[in-house]
Amino acid sequence: MTREDKGNTRTFDGIPGFPFTRDAFSRMDEREDAVFYSQERLVDHLDASALKKIESLIDQLVIEDCPEVLDLMASWNSHWPRHRRFARLVGLGLNEKELKANAALTEFVLHDLNRDPRLPFPDRSFDVVLNTVSVDYLIRPVEVFREVGRVLKPGGLFLVIFSNRFFPEKVVKVWRTAGDEEKLLIVEDYFRLAGGFTAPLSFVSKGGIRPQEDRYARMGLPADPVYAVYAEREGRAKGIERPLPTLMKEPETHTAERKEKMNKVKETLACPYCGEKLKKWAVPQGPFTEWDNEFMYICFNDACPYLMRGWEVMNRQGNRGISYRLMYYPEKDVCMPVPIFSLQALRESIVD
Repeated sequence: MTREDKGNTRTFDGIPGFPFTRDAFSRMDEREDAVFYSQERLVDHLDASALKKIESLIDQLVIEDCPEVLDLMASWNSHWPRHRRFARLVGLGLNEKELKANAALTEFVLHDLNRDPRLPFPDRSFDVVLNTVSVDYLIRPVEVFREVGRVLKPGGLFLVIFSNRFFPEKVVKVWRTAGDEEKLLIVEDYFRLAGGFTAPLSFVSKGGIRPQEDRYARMGLPADPVYAVYAEREGRAKGIERPLPTLMKEPETHTAERKEKMNKVKETLACPYCGEKLKKWAVPQGPFTEWDNEFMYICFNDACPYLMRGWEVMNRQGNRGISYRLMYYPEKDVCMPVPIFSLQALRESIVD
């Protein structure tokens, strides 16, 4: 693949079916990245709840015992689970002070992937490559993904994790203008265009409660969402397969306690999954409304396990960006799911 810069536009050759526009990887700030990242930022870019989810995700997907790991576009925290061993953990990044502050690293390399997407490592060097909240800054992502494939051992894991927070001046245009679920598709395209990987899989987690000490906790905002796309380098020998990750246990819908709570919803108007009081919700009136009653009762707890597991379940079924809240239908005395596309959906019709 060749690259030609013309002001803020970039053209790409040699990739059949390349789906992006010519200026997709332009940025508002086109200065050298080394200048922008020269000031160390020794802070967490996501809330503590989201960071715990990221560690859990890594812990579940890395099945290699004592692997060799590359933290791509690393900073002061690699989010590697503390109880997990590794043979070595190499950080590749731009800021020396941040990398020196990363106690998990066994070594680090200063390297600008936007200037040179080639990774300074031999073929088949690593079992795992991690990229956390930084894929959105790559201006030559397919070249970088190809390089990751080269330095991974056959069957090795490339795990790309992101959220909805970024430095807008340095993020590429295609990312800045895309919706959250569209970003999953963008990263999947990077994997497919790079070649040499198995079919990419994705993961979504939304909702949850911010820690009390978080600066946004008083605003009532849920925890930062966590998205991931991952694939293996082709060539894994037959054996143990990577599990499908989950951050929520399967709701125990058939236990006696759960059944009892379900049977008492008419009296308690409480969610049988989280215990939160259900909110009275006005049914929209119109020709396409399937219910003929005036009100329903819905659980609007953003940390409800029923809701949070729904993002994972629906994503696996190919229904990106969809979950469901628990709804109680008083006229029929039944609980049922009501689909949502965001945590703010349906809230405009709450009446108490």
